[in-house]
Amino acid sequence: MRPSILRRLALTSVLALALTACGTGGDEPEAEPDTGEDTDTETDTDDDADTDDADAADDDGELSGDISFSTLQLSPDFDEYINGVIASFEEQHPGTSVEWIDIPFEGASERLLADASAGTLADVVNLNPDLAFPLASEGIFVDLDEAASDVRGDYIEGAWDAFRYPGRDGAYGYPWYLSTEVTMYNAALLEEAGLDPDAAPETFEELFSVAREVAANTDARGMHPALENRFVIDLVKLGVEITNDDATGATFNTPEAVAHVEELVSLYEDGAISPDAVTEGHRQEIESYQAGNIALFPTGPNFLNIIEENAPDIAASTRVAPQIVGPAGVTGMSVMGLMVPEGTDNPEVAHAFAQYMTNEANQLAFADEVLIFPSIEAALTDARFTDADEDADFAEAIATAAEQLPNAANLRPVVVDSEVNDAIISNVQSAMLGDMTAQEALDAAEAEVNDILARRAG
Repeated sequence: MRPSILRRLALTSVLALALTACGTGGDEPEAEPDTGEDTDTETDTDDDADTDDADAADDDGELSGDISFSTLQLSPDFDEYINGVIASFEEQHPGTSVEWIDIPFEGASERLLADASAGTLADVVNLNPDLAFPLASEGIFVDLDEAASDVRGDYIEGAWDAFRYPGRDGAYGYPWYLSTEVTMYNAALLEEAGLDPDAAPETFEELFSVAREVAANTDARGMHPALENRFVIDLVKLGVEITNDDATGATFNTPEAVAHVEELVSLYEDGAISPDAVTEGHRQEIESYQAGNIALFPTGPNFLNIIEENAPDIAASTRVAPQIVGPAGVTGMSVMGLMVPEGTDNPEVAHAFAQYMTNEANQLAFADEVLIFPSIEAALTDARFTDADEDADFAEAIATAAEQLPNAANLRPVVVDSEVNDAIISNVQSAMLGDMTAQEALDAAEAEVNDILARRAG
């Protein structure tokens, strides 16, 4: 186990999971174990690696000029990789120069807003859909439906659509790297509860049924709700719209949402959810699963290695199944992307570089560095995402996650930032603890969210 790899895995989990809140976000463990041997960090520079930027060239086929490229907290862990891609791009386009600027995540939103106001945003900006929302809403970024229509089909459709915003036409980000969750479950607990350990739950109804059986027939709880990270996304999976199209009013107070909250209350009353779990987040969910206290654990596939490191007995009983889905069968993912501001002085080079950074060869090279999934759909057929190699269990988790991505979507609405999320979750927690009914909780949450949206609109 190498510290540098631990930092890389932890960093990627924070960016790709927590920031985009794909049902697995929130608190992360202190460190995560190695996924394998160190790989060569030299970026692939063969002919396939730069095909995506050809259409961004000038009429004479030559690119020239300087651009800047900002990322979110990728240095120093990925210095060699990022600098390698930049060097490769500059070598293939001798008249270009790319200045890389890495900014820490803490305070990033304030800095980006200040840079946008001053007209000093980088020419290519690394953001997730949530962080980009305030700027995209003001028309800061180029509409890629128009500017990059020729490459749109290369990317996973749901990843491209993650950068669409309320009240605006178009899509505003080149998808870069992705993550998604799978369902890990303790097969020994299912068997002890009298359930088929080979039949993992696939729907919410099956999940809740298994959770109740485990609670009734073992000393463990069935599940941890992780409301802060999962509740809003679960509503979307169930077909509930969180706001109207222009994000000016809450629309989540529906019979389906009330029924879901009532189900959570019932699970709590039946003992399938522990009292402490109602107000706990993802970190406590990890600890509960590793201690054998819960049977079902929706999370990113990289967490299997964490469990193997911290609780090998639980890992030995852990099996992997696809993500829990609602009636529409849609799975969630989180997305990081690259945006090009309207004000760039060199749009040809900016688009060419963004397409180059996100092309198939360079995304696969990034996946050699750390466990992320590419947004180029063809890249998901690579053997690293489909074949079992050294560790069959971990490879199965990767393959299960990768198989979901072509039909996945960024389910967390960009309008649901921490303020909106807290307004919803605090009331749902009150309902679960018996302080109000499910309907009263959603009535109160709806009123609070409408106040927040009205304040922002005004």
